[in-house]
Amino acid sequence: MAEQNWAGNVDYLARRVRAPVTIDELQHIVAESSARGRRIHALGSRHSFNRVADTDGDLISTADLNRIVDIDHSASTVRVQGGIRYAELSSALQAEGLALANLPSLPHITVAGAVSTGTHGSGIDNPSLSASVVAIELVTANGELVRMSAADDDNTLSGAVVGLGALGVVATLTLTVEPAFEVEQTLWRSLPIDEAADHLDEIMSVAYSVSLFTNWTSGEFHQVWVKRRTDTDLPGVPSADDALAKRFGLRRAETALHMVPGVSPDACTEQLGRRGPWHERLPHFRPEFTPSVGAELQSEYFVDRSDGPDALRAVYGLADRLAPLLLATEVRTVAADGLWLSPASGRNTLALHFTWRLDQPRVMALLPHLELALAPFAARPHWGKLTAMPANEIRTTYTRFDDFVGLADRLDPTRLFRNDYLDDLLQ
Repeated sequence: MAEQNWAGNVDYLARRVRAPVTIDELQHIVAESSARGRRIHALGSRHSFNRVADTDGDLISTADLNRIVDIDHSASTVRVQGGIRYAELSSALQAEGLALANLPSLPHITVAGAVSTGTHGSGIDNPSLSASVVAIELVTANGELVRMSAADDDNTLSGAVVGLGALGVVATLTLTVEPAFEVEQTLWRSLPIDEAADHLDEIMSVAYSVSLFTNWTSGEFHQVWVKRRTDTDLPGVPSADDALAKRFGLRRAETALHMVPGVSPDACTEQLGRRGPWHERLPHFRPEFTPSVGAELQSEYFVDRSDGPDALRAVYGLADRLAPLLLATEVRTVAADGLWLSPASGRNTLALHFTWRLDQPRVMALLPHLELALAPFAARPHWGKLTAMPANEIRTTYTRFDDFVGLADRLDPTRLFRNDYLDDLLQ
């Protein structure tokens, strides 16, 4: 049976999947493939919805490269193998009294996979997960282990972090950490979309992390998820989101909710304002449950936050066409970073995420209309999700794209790690 991604919409072209258990074994596999001229590519948690992680050669599963190598309290860093998942890493850090500044909505995904595609959490002041990387080790095309660090003079780390698997296989990552903290998660209901567009920055700034959810059927965001840090945000009542709720007539959710109406909230993290550890509140989903609803597709687009209100109104104009194919849209913010291929590179960002029903032909037919509506805002699609945007248009939205192509050519001159997706993108 063909190997598939998590959603089942991609049948990998790979001849086989190899699963090294040590870095030495990984280096041997890469060197062997290079000698035979057989393409390879890294495979994480299979949560990409396109062929960015595919190959017609061998896939290298990083599932067993999942150890914590070192926790350095004095430097406030943790060094991990690339295949570790955020759920396991977070639990281990919590036990040490430490935390990551932010987490993805799904703790099931691998650190290397998330970082390599510019995946993010939420928060006006929170950059993407990739921005926490201060050093990376890659197994490059000749099987050598190459280390890049924030301390290097050539700034190649900024090009290598969001690497799309084009530079090599991520062996280890060193991430910044901070003291553990607690979070209260409260859900509010019924925020009019027009009001959200008119007061977007104000709304998204009420707490450490804010997410807006809509299915475009009612003219409102049916849920507002507010995650408040108890050590930095103002805890208790009155709070910024309480005041906002009063102003816009929002209703506090009195029972736990799933962001997709009608779906059980059992898989979601604790709500109702109950204080708890950071790693049990910042994600939307618990690691012990199947993520989201399973049978779904995803797209996501990133625009400059200053264009956010107009971009939101432009998408709202397509509500009648979006709603029949949609499970939920989530709106989040991401702080700017300096990583060459990060979707938030060089600009504070509004992220518009679409979770679609599992109907790829109809979704792909709709995406050009959605992308046309977002074109005036130089929207960048998520590297691991569905888009109809031509590669040449994507390239123009990144000022350092040519530098990245040069880095890829230097680290992988024989294009060992390329695939059809990357050949089209990096031509």
